[in-house]
Amino acid sequence: MHAAMENNIVGFYAQHEPLASEIDYRVPAVAGEIGIRVYTPTPVATPLPCHVYLHGGSFWLGRLEHFDPLCRGLAKEAGCIVAAVDYRLAPEHKFPTAPEDCYAGLLWVVEHAAALGVDAARISVGGVSAGGNLAAVVALMARDRGGPDLALQVLEIPITDLTHDAPLRADDEGVVLESDKPQVRSRYLSDPAHAVDPHASPLFATNLRDLPPALIMTAEYDPLRAEGAAYARRLAEAGVVVEHHCWEGQFHGAQPLAALIPSEAAAYQSTTARALRRAYGLDVE
Repeated sequence: MHAAMENNIVGFYAQHEPLASEIDYRVPAVAGEIGIRVYTPTPVATPLPCHVYLHGGSFWLGRLEHFDPLCRGLAKEAGCIVAAVDYRLAPEHKFPTAPEDCYAGLLWVVEHAAALGVDAARISVGGVSAGGNLAAVVALMARDRGGPDLALQVLEIPITDLTHDAPLRADDEGVVLESDKPQVRSRYLSDPAHAVDPHASPLFATNLRDLPPALIMTAEYDPLRAEGAAYARRLAEAGVVVEHHCWEGQFHGAQPLAALIPSEAAAYQSTTARALRRAYGLDVE
């Protein structure tokens, strides 16, 4: 499956040369350790903001190198350090290992901010698909466990409800897109009842107040579209500042495919980078 990702997805990303610094660290986590790859776009004269990036892959796929192009591009355009967390994958490591690993990664970045050249007062979290789920959960954890404060949560095509199996139907176009949630649950959850745990399905959180501002990206032809939009509405109703974009004509995971849709991919990355720069208080002109 990783070879299929490399052959059929990663090669279509916009490619970027390695940055000024790209360093891998091994980091302690609950009952084990995880990896973190820190991308620094320029030599650090003063501390830079940091985006903690959580990759997608349905909680059971993904290596850090698959997401090198995305992290490099985001670090360059947003003017921030990117710390990509190599959380442990299902099915060997079931829920709640992944969210706990991601929260541990965030805490490690804050604890080692000075050595990494990171401004600990300007840290965001984000991810794609399963990574968007984990980013939303980490934001909940940070609020409920006493920090750290986050400047922004970036939730790209996120899974927010593991119970939602309904297909996306566009009957006038003859399109039916089935959900793969049954397979996701079988690999990720050791108990089906965990599907309604807010740390597995953040849409089930009863209280979404006092969370960081959110950028939520959904896609028109994505079975996850409705639950991403629902989470955006719930956040807004709780008083959280939300920017929500639904990308017309795009399917799940299509947005970064710069070799196929260069203008759309550039616009997508620019939207994310500008939101990060605004959250960090950087010049966005």
